[in-house]
Amino acid sequence: MKFLYDLLVFKASIFLPIIALFNKKIKFFVDGRKETFSKIKALKNKKTIWFHVASLGEFEQARPIIEELKKNYSTYKILVTFFSPSGYEIRKNYYLADVVCYLPLDSISNAKKFVEIVNPKYAVFIKYEFWPNLLNELKRKEVSTILVSGILRKKQLFFKSYGGFMRKSLEAFHHFFVQDLNSKELLNSINFNNVTIAGDTRFDRVAKILEQDNSLDFISQFKDGKYTIVAGSTWQEDEELLVNYINNKTSENDKIIIAPHNIKQEAILQLQKSINKKTILYSAKADENLAEFQVFIIDTIGILTKIYAAADIAYVGGGLKTGLHNILEPATFGIPVVIGNNYSKFKEAVDLVKIGGCISIKNQEEFNQTFINLKEDEGLRKLTGVINKRYIKDHLGATALVINYLKNKI
Repeated sequence: MKFLYDLLVFKASIFLPIIALFNKKIKFFVDGRKETFSKIKALKNKKTIWFHVASLGEFEQARPIIEELKKNYSTYKILVTFFSPSGYEIRKNYYLADVVCYLPLDSISNAKKFVEIVNPKYAVFIKYEFWPNLLNELKRKEVSTILVSGILRKKQLFFKSYGGFMRKSLEAFHHFFVQDLNSKELLNSINFNNVTIAGDTRFDRVAKILEQDNSLDFISQFKDGKYTIVAGSTWQEDEELLVNYINNKTSENDKIIIAPHNIKQEAILQLQKSINKKTILYSAKADENLAEFQVFIIDTIGILTKIYAAADIAYVGGGLKTGLHNILEPATFGIPVVIGNNYSKFKEAVDLVKIGGCISIKNQEEFNQTFINLKEDEGLRKLTGVINKRYIKDHLGATALVINYLKNKI
């Protein structure tokens, strides 16, 4: 199986540059990796802590740990690697990291070269990023390596009879900080007992959001004290339901803010065209009286968290098809959260749907009825929001557990 894995990585190195000629996202993936080794040279012979994340969601899990380490161990350099272009492009200038770059393809030669140059004092992998050649090299070099906010599932290769090479790579981890009992029991079943159920560091991250100034003057002007829905990280399938609701079910006193995942001009203009209410784009807001508009499309990135602070209800996109986005950010403001019906891989969504803080919909009828119910019943909105706020409060502390572990090693 290891031979097949290495063969697959080799084939990817050949075919991805070809695919990149026709696919913009893959082009980012390929071109970005051309800069990796030149970027990490800045860390040679430096005391470095390396964080590897898949994309933006996993970065948010790493972020509270990075912040604590920078506060208390400023002499260490911080390296953050991304697998996904979407995460890298948004956080490539993260101010607390000394170097941000793409993870190289997991070939044996790349792994040796990468670890040789960086020579990290500590390596922190987030959630479910397991790259066997890199892990094997970290083990060979005796680098202290941990998994944070880990989630394990029985269908993963580690737990298959033919997954020996992947199980072997887990020996690189000195400790596993996992989110739930199921993950701990799965690791125990393959004889890994260096496991702590710590929860998810994102709870610590979103709790701190409430300590910052979340006001945005242009959002306050648009909201104008009226009932407001914020739809964040929406995809086309989310927007189809949302637009139908806006066009057919909203009153003049309703305000809707949409922050699409795809902010390419063509997609934004198509979305604006489909709405028959008075609509303004963020990029065109200058010199406009925003209170006169009913729909506000945010065609930029980086401000969604603060926009959630203005919401009476939040809809979080991705749960209908592509992969649910972060529901903890709106939940921390103590408001109801509505999502699609494909959320089983997201523990916080499973939990919140079960206890009633998050409402799942699967079609237009359910979408409309849910938003009508929440709008008409202020008591229901408050109760649902309280459930979300309490859930976050009850799940704080993962960052402290990880930091306490690292303190004993640094």
